[in-house]
Amino acid sequence: MNIKEHIINNFKNDDHKTLIEAIEESVESNDEVTLPGLGVFLSLIWEGADKELKNNLIDILKQQINSN
Repeated sequence: MNIKEHIINNFKNDDHKTLIEAIEESVESNDEVTLPGLGVFLSLIWEGADKELKNNLIDILKQQINSN
């Protein structure tokens, strides 16, 4: 099993609240150990997003990069 499969399996049956908490904790902890999980989440979001959502995500990303 690779990392992506492992992360997906760890969260497969979790609800919205649990996913939000996992993301918020990962972002707040600023721990590089959580980066692969966030990367898997982003790749899943990207795969399921339409062109408009992808453009919105890139706009948010650009804004955040420029403000840091």
